[in-house]
Amino acid sequence: MDHQVHIIGGGMAGSEAAWQLARRGIRVKLSEMRGSGERTPAHQGDGLAELVCSNSFRSDDDEKNAVGLLHHEMRQCGSLLMAAAEKARVPAGSALAVDRDVFSAEVEAALAAQPTLTIVRERIDILPETGLTIIATGPLTAPALAGSIGAMTGADSLAFFDAIAPIVYRESIDMDVAWMASRWDKGAEASLAMGGDGRDYINCPMNRAQYLAFREELLAGDKTEFKEWEASTPYFDGCMPIEVMAARGEETLRFGPMKPVGLDNPHWATAEHPNGRWPYAVVQLRQDNKLGTLWNMVGFQTKLKHAEQVRVFRTIPGLEQAEFARLGGLHRNTFLNSPTLLDRQLRLKSAPHIRFAGQITGCEGYVESGAVGLLAGLMAAAELTGQDWPAPPRTTALGALLAHITGDAEAESYQPMNVNFGLFPPVDASIKKKVRKEAYTGRAKQDLAQWVPALP
Repeated sequence: MDHQVHIIGGGMAGSEAAWQLARRGIRVKLSEMRGSGERTPAHQGDGLAELVCSNSFRSDDDEKNAVGLLHHEMRQCGSLLMAAAEKARVPAGSALAVDRDVFSAEVEAALAAQPTLTIVRERIDILPETGLTIIATGPLTAPALAGSIGAMTGADSLAFFDAIAPIVYRESIDMDVAWMASRWDKGAEASLAMGGDGRDYINCPMNRAQYLAFREELLAGDKTEFKEWEASTPYFDGCMPIEVMAARGEETLRFGPMKPVGLDNPHWATAEHPNGRWPYAVVQLRQDNKLGTLWNMVGFQTKLKHAEQVRVFRTIPGLEQAEFARLGGLHRNTFLNSPTLLDRQLRLKSAPHIRFAGQITGCEGYVESGAVGLLAGLMAAAELTGQDWPAPPRTTALGALLAHITGDAEAESYQPMNVNFGLFPPVDASIKKKVRKEAYTGRAKQDLAQWVPALP
């Protein structure tokens, strides 16, 4: 069949993109290397949209939860993944969990039934030079294709290892304990040169006893282990886990990410020291998105298990009530520096016939991957039919996720991210915190209802 769109990768994103195109009568070729004698280290079978880790799509609550809202929005857009998940659903309380074998079989059967879709079991090693293409090969992209992507985008624009530091919601930081300042170094100078005030970081202070106790918690905390296929990936200085640094010596963190140089704490001011006193150690947080709602814990990439991260990091002064938009991690991955490389329609700026979708764009999670695949499919459909692309409202989960990937995130610190309310434009500050989540979802649903009829 003479295809109009070539999709490479039959995971969550590729399957959803193929569905959105084929159901509109567009001729699609979907290439998936599993089933051709090839398999990734993480997959167990050859089925499309195989769930390689958890069988959960997380919360299905679309009133108070960002990922539940994303479920709702995908359903409104005719998502295959959401329809298949409903058929494969298993009891999981308020979460959407599935029988992974039934789910994959439902997706593959629905795609195979599309008359304009051809599924080809083959490995693609080189980016196509012409023709509309969607790359949806995920975090375990085969080495040859990853090399081809790297050659086209530049070596510094394609990561092969996640070193993820936790991200905290700004409103959950206690600013009666923390304060804004930069160290006496080039960072503050650069801020001033760019028109800032040199107070670009949130600082959480520790005295000596607090620091030593915190270090002991890092060392004793329960940690995850590398999977067998990740074990050969070495640490390097730019992504060393905070607990590994702590194990190198009592003072290592104080001369690394927790150095207190030049940071007078105004909350500790006295008559003798009106500018404050220097803490023994400081945890710094750096703004992570343009909205200023999310702040990254600088240098705190970690292999601590998620529950341990919440427990240990809430012992940091100023973070006792911290709410986390993302917890830390360290694992093998392949993803683009999308804010630099992709335009607002997920097209590679240097080769606009190529779109990227799914986790390779830097989203995190099954649902987010499928959502970006859905958007890529809709964008390609609009392009092929000569229609203007109606970008999803920034206030929706789809719009917030797309904006984060394609420009709102800080390119220098870009890392994979789940959907969360910190990506959305803030709601009215007068809305009480206990009903703020409902305000986000209500606004999103209202705006989505105006958007869906304009889709191609």
